Amino acid sequence: MRKSLDFLDNGKDMRPKLNTLLLLVCLLLVYGLLMMTSASVEIAKSQYGDAFYFFKRQGIFALVGLFVLFITLHIPIILWKKYSWVLLLGSFLLLILVLVPGVGKIVNGSARWIDLGFFRLQPSELAKIFIVIYLAAYLDENLKEVKQTWTGFMKPIFIITAAAFLLQLEPDHGALVILMLTSFCMIFLAGAQIYRFLPMFVGCAGVVTYLAMTKSYVIERFSSFLNPWAAENVFDSSYQLTQALIAFGRGEWFGVGLGNSIQKLYFLPEAHNDFVLAIVGEELGLIGISVVLILFCLLVFTAFSTGKIAEKNNYLFQAFLAYGIGLLFSGQALINIGVNIGLLPTKGLTLPFMSYGGASLIICCFMAALLIRIQYETQFPEGRIESSRG
Repeated sequence: MRKSLDFLDNGKDMRPKLNTLLLLVCLLLVYGLLMMTSASVEIAKSQYGDAFYFFKRQGIFALVGLFVLFITLHIPIILWKKYSWVLLLGSFLLLILVLVPGVGKIVNGSARWIDLGFFRLQPSELAKIFIVIYLAAYLDENLKEVKQTWTGFMKPIFIITAAAFLLQLEPDHGALVILMLTSFCMIFLAGAQIYRFLPMFVGCAGVVTYLAMTKSYVIERFSSFLNPWAAENVFDSSYQLTQALIAFGRGEWFGVGLGNSIQKLYFLPEAHNDFVLAIVGEELGLIGISVVLILFCLLVFTAFSTGKIAEKNNYLFQAFLAYGIGLLFSGQALINIGVNIGLLPTKGLTLPFMSYGGASLIICCFMAALLIRIQYETQFPEGRIESSRG
């Protein structure tokens, strides 16, 4: 058991890279906890009579996330591949269960959570990484078929489409987009021909068009974010965006100082959640936002470099899994940042490690642990319990 973590304190060649990844996770956790607390003190004091209510809860989630990280480091990657079909079935079971009346908790018109009393489980967070694990296993086992035949290409597409359909029923468009983009990119990285994706793109465009025509709020969000300052939008569908832009404008280069945000004083809804980056911009300015961007760029770079090394050593499952995790991190961060600065329509999607939310934080720690384990196994194959070479 101890041997699986020896790389944390032994081996000169491995120490810098692994410590870099661990350091990135710790920095994001601390930075996120600090800014989430700053963004939430007023609303916590008003609603719960305790300015540090959200800090205490997020701190507990962070400890649970670190515990999950520690446990995951002890599990050989081959086991995740072996039981990937169980994870897939579990993902669909949870996505169906959240739609059951009385089981799924409805918030703002969306049934995305299962209330466990002490904790709200968000099935989509688990589904994203579990489906990525299954897809990595499928690509490893059927790589030639995926590259050369329509049958091999379409099998995972059907699974992704089924998951997307369930996410649409919640609805959770953010998770839907992240899952589809990540899956398509993984299949493309596996060597699938680009022309095979054309029917998928046409189908997605058709679905988006249908939603825009049948769901009034969809077209409202698209039209409002293009002109957020219009009189009919500024206090309606674009209210969050305009308040976030005001926060960024007030921050300028160096910010107004930690804890001195005005926008978090009930002007910007969900300041501690989806729009925590706007509070970073207001209190710490462009410098503070740049730190966030640098940390995420280093995290994604590490994920892809880990995948590249694994692929070079012919550990295909590890390679595809590392690519998938990097795509999940980058996709979610890019969409959240794009929403905050007005480049994308407003969508409820957390910023990994930084936004308030237990499910998101714990899953992020889990994904980081998988990356660390992949680094260890692909660069120190003598530490592997069982070989999983393609």
